[in-house]
This record gives sequence, structure tokens and C-alpha cells, in this order.
Amino acid sequence: MKKLGFILLVLALCVGCQTKKVETFSNTSVTAGFDTFISIKTVADSQEQFDSYFTSSIEKFEYLNKLFDIYNTYPDVNNLKTINDNAGIAPVEVDQYIIDLLNLSKEFYDLSGGEFDITMGSVLKVWHKYRELGLMAMNEGELGKLPSSEELETAAACKGWEFVEIDDENNTVYINNPCTSLDVGGIAKGFAAEVLANDLIEEEIPSGFVNAGGNVRTINKKWDGSPWVVEIQNPDGAGSYLTVSRLGSASFVTSGDYQRYYIAEDGKFYHHIIDPKTNFPATHFHSVTIITENSAVADALSTTIFTLPYEEGSALISKYNQDHPDKPVSAVWLMDQAQANEIKNDHQLVVGNYIAVYTEDLKDYLVVKDPAK
Repeated sequence: MKKLGFILLVLALCVGCQTKKVETFSNTSVTAGFDTFISIKTVADSQEQFDSYFTSSIEKFEYLNKLFDIYNTYPDVNNLKTINDNAGIAPVEVDQYIIDLLNLSKEFYDLSGGEFDITMGSVLKVWHKYRELGLMAMNEGELGKLPSSEELETAAACKGWEFVEIDDENNTVYINNPCTSLDVGGIAKGFAAEVLANDLIEEEIPSGFVNAGGNVRTINKKWDGSPWVVEIQNPDGAGSYLTVSRLGSASFVTSGDYQRYYIAEDGKFYHHIIDPKTNFPATHFHSVTIITENSAVADALSTTIFTLPYEEGSALISKYNQDHPDKPVSAVWLMDQAQANEIKNDHQLVVGNYIAVYTEDLKDYLVVKDPAK
């Protein structure tokens, strides 16, 4: 009777009890910075609560954009342009976010044997100029021009971490070579997405995601308990495409040759991801997608692996995973059939006109989607 009485008491206490409905809210800004959009979706108790999250996130994204900008100056902000402008002149006191970004970039420079190099701003500046002129030429039905090898080699002589002095104690950065400049385009957007995600985690949101121009960072389990599913774009922009799923917190970042490119006088496409060994755009693959928890790590590695031949990139991922077994990295390479034929990897999928080669741990989490079916 005592047990029955206890059960009846519990039932009585739960009469009318219902599982609280999970509500999600979302919003997007196309003017917050980094020349891209920023979308956020989270579980929240109310629209007002979400609006507070979103407003704070956009303000932080705008601030980080100012800090990492190499083209523009802003009142009362010492940013990367300030550092570059003071090369060979004086140290610049900066925000901790810049110190953290530069130190992380140096870690990936060391890990990759110099393949990930934010000090090659002088080389990227040359390509930026020719790409902008090339895009203008394309708009007029003409072909763009190419920088000469001599121009690129002169610019490349300015790169090197030996020219960058970071004072962690005083939060200053000094470039001691007047022609050296920093360009953090290969990591900044992922770093910013990670900052926003961590801010939302501190607000104790149970579930959500940040999408910074295609750099997707998920937070905890999805609100309905299903896996997060992210599309890997087909370089053709149409036809079959690939999706990758992951439970819990993860970042999905892709570097590809199908954006920010122009066609030069030789009839070839020239995109924005430059191989530091050749000073020209890398041509190994059409895209590389990295999946790991930290968005800054995913951004840096997607840039790095894109510029490396498959065997070297695969070895680098293995090395990273050995050093970080608690936060492993997965990868998907999209390439032409001829390139795939040269690769010793049984983990391959046909995706439209391309072949996806992937790390073994993804074999149960990749799906080819055909929109025609």
C-alpha cells in the first residue's frame, strides 16, 4: 500500500505536466562584416531573449571585422591595418583577440611547416590587385592579366615570422621589416565564428548554430535530437551534392576554387587561395572541407590542406589528430576523376562530375544527394 500510495502521489503531482515546447529563433545580417552574411539560430525562452543574443553577436562580429581588417582604419581601433602601416616604424598595442589570433596562426604555421602563413600579405596583396582588375575585365567581356613571377618573388621575399614580434605581456605587435604585412583571411572568419559560439555557450543556450558565410559552427545537440546535417557545395553550383552529418558541437568549413576567381589571358581560372610554395593559386582540388569542433582550427586547416597534395594533407591531419585526440579532425576532398585515380584511398564517392575522397571516420556520415530524384 505504501508503494501504491507513493506512485499515486507522484502521478497526482504530475497531473497536467507537459514537456515544455522547444522554441527556436533565427535571424541573419548581411552587413556585419567579413564581406559575408552571418546567420544565427538558437533555442530561446522568448523572442526577446533571442534578440538579445543576436544583437550581442552581431556587435561582436562587427568588432572582430574591424580588428582583422587590413584595408580600412576605424576611430579608436588599432587593427591589422594599423600593424601593417607601422611595419618598420613602431610596435602597436592591440586587443587580446588579435594577440590570440596571431598566436594561433603561428601554431598552424609551425604545424604545417610554413604552409599556413599569414605573413605572406605582400604576396596576397599582389594577387588581390590583379584579381580585382581581372573581375572588372570579366565584367567587360575581357580577360584579366597575370602578375609576373618576378613581381611575386619580390613580394614573397617580405614574408616570414622572423619579422613579427608579439609581446604577450604588453599586448603589442611589431613588424620589424617595412615590406612585411599580415593577412589573416585564411583563419579570421572561422576565429570570429568560434568567438560568437563561445559567447552563446556562456549564455547557456541548449542548442543552436552560427553560420558565418558558410563557416558553420553548431552548439550542443540539435534541438530535435537529430544530427546536424551540412551541405558541401558542388563546385558546379548545380547537380548532385554531398551532405555530412554530426551529432553535437562541430564546425564545418570549406575552402574552394569556385569563389573569388577570374579568368586570365591564358584562359585559366585564378582563385584566391595561394600556395606559399609557388606563389600561385593551388590546383590540387576543387574544395576541401574540414570538420572539427573549433571553427578557427577548421578554417586554418581547410586553407592549409587545400594547398597541399593529398598525401601531405592527409599526413598533416593524422599528425594533428595524434596531438589532439580529444578534438579530432575529419576531411573531405572534392576533385576531378583524374586526380582521384592517383590517390591511394578506398574511401571515395561520386558526386556529380567530381570525386569525394574522405577520411575513414566519415564513411557512415556522408550522403550524396541528387536534386533530380
